[in-house]
Amino acid sequence: MARSKGTVFFCTECGYESSKWMGQCPGCRAWNTFAEAPSGKGTKTAGAAGIVRKSGRDEKPKRLAEIETAKETRVSTQMTELDRVLGGGLVAGSLILVGGDPGIGKSTLLLQVCRNLAEKGHKVLYISGEESLGQIRLRADRLGQFSGELLFFCETDLDMIAGVIEEEQPEAVVIDSIQTMYREEAGAAPGSVGQVRESTHVLMRLAKENNITIFIVGHVTKEGTVAGPKMLEHMVDTVLYFEGEKNASYRILRSVKNRFGSTNEIGVFEMEHDGLHQVLNPSEYMLSGKPEGASGSVTACIMEGTRPVLLEIQALVCRTNFGLPRRTAAGTDYNRVNLLIAVLEKRAGLRLSDCDAYVNIAGGLKVSEPSLDLGIVMALASSQRDVPVDDRMMIFGEVGLSGEVRAVSMAEKRIREAGKLGFTSCMLPRVCLDRMRERPDGIRLIGVRNVREAIQCLQPLSGA
Repeated sequence: MARSKGTVFFCTECGYESSKWMGQCPGCRAWNTFAEAPSGKGTKTAGAAGIVRKSGRDEKPKRLAEIETAKETRVSTQMTELDRVLGGGLVAGSLILVGGDPGIGKSTLLLQVCRNLAEKGHKVLYISGEESLGQIRLRADRLGQFSGELLFFCETDLDMIAGVIEEEQPEAVVIDSIQTMYREEAGAAPGSVGQVRESTHVLMRLAKENNITIFIVGHVTKEGTVAGPKMLEHMVDTVLYFEGEKNASYRILRSVKNRFGSTNEIGVFEMEHDGLHQVLNPSEYMLSGKPEGASGSVTACIMEGTRPVLLEIQALVCRTNFGLPRRTAAGTDYNRVNLLIAVLEKRAGLRLSDCDAYVNIAGGLKVSEPSLDLGIVMALASSQRDVPVDDRMMIFGEVGLSGEVRAVSMAEKRIREAGKLGFTSCMLPRVCLDRMRERPDGIRLIGVRNVREAIQCLQPLSGA
């Protein structure tokens, strides 16, 4: 097929760009998603490579000792969970990318942030390229009363949007979404790689030059990453992912990049009819409804950034009716569960080769931290022997192929979190117990070296 000069093909799913049409996208493996658009070569861009240059200043290279630093001022969003993820609040002049599945609650979260900022006297501008003003009003009515200087604007032309921002001079701006924005100079279709890159350059310049905090909403691909060029995540200051199942009430806001705070922090929210509500104690929320005295139920602890979160591991082991036993894992790595089952057979002598094994992380969380290993092992052994684990015991530790229980980080913080929720005992790696400087009062610590020692702790309960 003949192609006109100055055009390229790009994937409408992930933004992969190619000089020719392809049936399957090499980036996201989707079929028949390539569309033709002008390449946009030779057009003006907003600054070379997105670098912000301030005119009228004679800048020279400086030594580290000559650089003056000012104390960072942060603005609270009035949402404790969001402030935690951002590292303490909003930093003026920062560019924040918020990604997530369609309908997960990105626009609802940012609309609530805008309301909170406006109520505290900050001027906020909400720009939507996907909804009309009437649709925004209907959504806002479900969230409650709005007051303060909160302005709404529906437009997709970025040049017009830049003019409105420079004229109004708000303290915070929301762009919903970056894939709908376009500049005529870029010469490409909205949502294409060139347009997304050019639009982000313009917004970055506006944020830095005018000291405005700008939120950018980004669509995600089937793999869960932000659609468009990977450079988009490198350009912004903070990348937040809003995760969760549509049919589940909870939502998790996760930081994967933050120039002004730690990464891998999470904030937990619950979706209700009047918007998102913060879950200030995720451990209590995840353990609600945990059965008492049931075999195969174990409480474990994971670390999400600097926050310990207690959760329930459920395991069910039963004789198989077929020649090939079935293995199922929900919320954790399937291959990791198979590995731990093999360790139990070889190192602890548990016969599981003719049993079906099902492992579930209650609450719908998806966890890959190695500290979950010992909890999974104890849940499988408890279900296989039909002996319950103590309801007031919390378990964590990594398990190796030799059956050894290895150390994990932040053991003391995990134990303190268990103590706050009323747990009376904790099973942990022996090496972590030996390294502890101060042992907390009111909680019994059980240090184990291998899985055989851990499973022996089930024996005293067998006669109960």
